[in-house]
Amino acid sequence: MTADAGGQPGAGAGRRDGEGGRRGGEGGRRGGGRRDADQRPAGRRGTGRPAGDSGTREAIGEAARAQFADFGYHGATIRGIAAVAGVDPALVHHYYGTKEALFAAAMRLPIVPSEVLTAALSGGAPGEPGFGAHLVRTALTLWESDELKETFLGLLRSAVTSEQAAVMLREFISDSILGTLARVAGLERQGSHAEAEYRAAMVATQMLGLALTRLVLGLPVVAGASVDELAATVGPSVDRYLCGDLDLPDGVSGAPPG
Repeated sequence: MTADAGGQPGAGAGRRDGEGGRRGGEGGRRGGGRRDADQRPAGRRGTGRPAGDSGTREAIGEAARAQFADFGYHGATIRGIAAVAGVDPALVHHYYGTKEALFAAAMRLPIVPSEVLTAALSGGAPGEPGFGAHLVRTALTLWESDELKETFLGLLRSAVTSEQAAVMLREFISDSILGTLARVAGLERQGSHAEAEYRAAMVATQMLGLALTRLVLGLPVVAGASVDELAATVGPSVDRYLCGDLDLPDGVSGAPPG
């Protein structure tokens, strides 16, 4: 992080210098990686602020996804992501602002959590037999898929070592997962909005705990169990959190709206 943070102001300075200064004194100061990026087709963009170049944004997003998957949150750098995408580092800042914002955007790929949850919940409803087990099975299968596993692992590992990554994870879960779970599962029809949030959050404690013990810590009995075995074991707890009797904290219980 330290090296990357130091590189970011330089990228901004390069943008302010304009085309004339880009190939002068900065070239020797940046080293080979920066010169290579400037010599690619992206160099014709000059100030690093192209108008309507959606292809560039997509290229940066794809590069970020690969870099975070390969190196984790700390190891992936703005300069490295830019080099893979073939653009100036200033473009990464232009499109995404900060490394943290880029990380959050990259973690929504290659799947959209709300779409996956909606599809997973469409086959049943809380309270129906096997609903919780189905939800656990869907999550585990997704987390362990080839397209998502390394990226998901990078997120979990970063969240336990970086406060900023933990904030990103918390916001990601709240906005993209818990809100969708409460809405699609109809939790607000059972009680207040606060109760719906609480129940969804309790489901998150089960699912994140399962992810950490199986994928990050590798707790032998958890890592060695099959997906179906874990679904059968954890599923009933998920069912209870979704629609069972809970001793709700003060200020959480309440009647459904309307």
